[in-house]
Amino acid sequence: MSIEFNQEGLSTKEVIDRIERGERNVPIKPLTRSYNKIFKDNICTLFNLINIIIATLIIYTGSYKNLLFLGVLISNVSIGIFQEVRAKKSIDKLSLLNQSKITVIRDNQKSKINQHDLVKDDLMVINRGSQICADGVVVKTDGIEVDESQLTGESDPILKTVDSKVMSGSYVISGMAYVKVVNVGEESYASKIAMEAKKEKDINSQLIKTLKQIIKGLAFFIVPIGIALFLSKSTSGINTNEVILGVSAAMIGMIPEGLILITSIALAVEVINLSKKKVLVKTMGSIENLARVDLLCLDKTGTITDGNIKLVDIITCEDFEIDKLKEGISTLVENLEENATSKALKVELPSPKSWKPINRVQFSSARKWSGVTFEKEGSYIMGAPEFVFEKISPSIQSIIDESTNKGERVLVFAHSNDSIVDNELPKDRKLIGISIMEDTIRPEAANTLNYFKKQGVAIKIISGDNPKTVSQIAKRAGVDNSDKYIDMSSISDNDDLKNYTSKYEIFGRVSPEQKKELVKIFKDEGHTVGMTGDGVNDILALKESDCSIVMAEGSDAAKGVSDFVLLDSNFDSMIGVVMGGRRVVNNIQQVASQYLMKTVYSIILAIIFIFMKGSYPFHPIQLMPITSLGVGIPSFFLAFRPNYSQIKENLLLNISIPALTSGICAVFYIMIISIVGNMLNFNEAVISTLCVLLTGSVCFTSLWHISKPIDKKVGFMIITLVTIFVLTIILFRNIFSFVNIINLKMMILYIPLILSVIPIYKFIRKMVTYIVMKYVKYKSKMKQNKKS
Repeated sequence: MSIEFNQEGLSTKEVIDRIERGERNVPIKPLTRSYNKIFKDNICTLFNLINIIIATLIIYTGSYKNLLFLGVLISNVSIGIFQEVRAKKSIDKLSLLNQSKITVIRDNQKSKINQHDLVKDDLMVINRGSQICADGVVVKTDGIEVDESQLTGESDPILKTVDSKVMSGSYVISGMAYVKVVNVGEESYASKIAMEAKKEKDINSQLIKTLKQIIKGLAFFIVPIGIALFLSKSTSGINTNEVILGVSAAMIGMIPEGLILITSIALAVEVINLSKKKVLVKTMGSIENLARVDLLCLDKTGTITDGNIKLVDIITCEDFEIDKLKEGISTLVENLEENATSKALKVELPSPKSWKPINRVQFSSARKWSGVTFEKEGSYIMGAPEFVFEKISPSIQSIIDESTNKGERVLVFAHSNDSIVDNELPKDRKLIGISIMEDTIRPEAANTLNYFKKQGVAIKIISGDNPKTVSQIAKRAGVDNSDKYIDMSSISDNDDLKNYTSKYEIFGRVSPEQKKELVKIFKDEGHTVGMTGDGVNDILALKESDCSIVMAEGSDAAKGVSDFVLLDSNFDSMIGVVMGGRRVVNNIQQVASQYLMKTVYSIILAIIFIFMKGSYPFHPIQLMPITSLGVGIPSFFLAFRPNYSQIKENLLLNISIPALTSGICAVFYIMIISIVGNMLNFNEAVISTLCVLLTGSVCFTSLWHISKPIDKKVGFMIITLVTIFVLTIILFRNIFSFVNIINLKMMILYIPLILSVIPIYKFIRKMVTYIVMKYVKYKSKMKQNKKS
């Protein structure tokens, strides 16, 4: 039994009634996190809890000035919340601009509305490329094909006829239909799945994941070491307050305060910068992923070309009359869904005839043809030559070859007196004409492709069009080795596509499934793969890639699965995304070692002083000059400076070597001060002051090394910070519990030590690098032995 529907659609009053009843298509989950979750995730962390416990213990001692570290904690949390809220607002604003309109019939008129304005019982019009945003029932169609892979995992197209159900989250591969909406918002199928999952998608960032792994590992050490240090010192006769302050300083030093924060802020700021350039970023981690891309797969249409097609010529075949051919083509495209090809044909063709269609087959990327059977007029078909005819006469084939060799697009037109049945071509069909069209190359395409070439990014063109045509267009756009092309329609299902990925740069006549398989093979070969596309035929590959980019002009479904949407459809914007991502990753790699230096020396010192007599050499407030001037302030400065070189792999290795070097170097000088200071009968205040002075010297030496190449701005920053550091120790010694270092006996000790920092630092770095690399090679060899 067919479902009842009103062909005039809902009236304005009926729409208002349904909105009042709450039957509106309100999305259950925004693209960004809620404000509550942003506040919660920034405030409720393990390290913040440890800091609060430490602060409580310090309050017990009555040494309130040692609570100054809470100022840094509060500042970090506040800055993190502020920047993430800014990024959220930018993304939400661009999301509204990017939101696709849907076509509905209301008050007997077609109109375009936002998805969230759809209501139950609306009459929705869907066609090729449409993302279905609410559950419904097909009430009128000649047949549409729908992909439900995002819901069911099954990628085969499903034919929908009248009374068939369509589900939100699926998308239309071919055809057009009228759908009556039955479920909206939380009641829709896709929303129920999302509500069951509830878990928010993780930020897919190698950088953040690596840093979180480091911090997770540290969490297992900090509390046990802190407890062991407290028990050791409290049973050795040291004053309880002194023990608490020493243990607090050790634990505060172990916490890499602000490391994740500075990374998240750097990514958030880049999201804001890109939003100003009309680039919608779905997740912050995708910025890093695109920056790491070393192989970029491009779909010709909409990326290298702008999607606009111009008709060059129409040629008749088999003595078919030119006027009748044009009438047939005009009427054919009038009865098919509109696309770039049909638009180009309509501009040059006469008005269509009022023939009555009795069957339609819409274009799909798998079929590569479309057609209509008309009452009394037979069937008219258009499509790619090799998909419509197995053999074509040599004279016509030469015209086709000549055109494709020039980069032009060729379609053939066929006629048959038989009907199209079950989406199959009529057996009795004859060639009646061909059309020659040309694509418009984006003005910025050559510049963008040249940039990626210079950056060592390999380019592969993967298109559904004729490989010769694609090859010529790629050549015009400046793609290297554009003459290395292959027709993927000639490849059997049993062939291993791995045999072709390294041989060819241009892949033509590629099916959606082949696109996905090619991307997967590139990934298996060790590449970080980026994919651009704009149509439903690109969706499988876009989802498979490490990073996907879609133009604003792309289909709803393609934009729905992408990581980036270029809202001004400017291909050149990708350069800015890559440069921004590289800047973030390269700079954070550098500054991360500064944060972890403090962690390294604090853990080593804490373990040493568990077994060594005497108090821990620092109080919490004494770490402030090092933490702020040697780590916090310069890291914010360095995180945003230009740094667009290619990202070095093995992130953990790049961070750990300088962190271990400076951490071990700091421990070396602290132990010298502690041992020699006790021999010279220095009191604990003198030893602590000298330990801060030498640790600061190591910290600034490390900062100088990680900041290379040093420009005027960076040099000025480091000199300024060193000056402030020294003045803090001299002028504000009472605030930070320091002593006067302008003392001959002390100067005889610390001046030679300071002068030795640079050579000692270089020596330790060589030793650390040697040992770490030996360990890496050993681990690599062990893995190879296990595999063999």
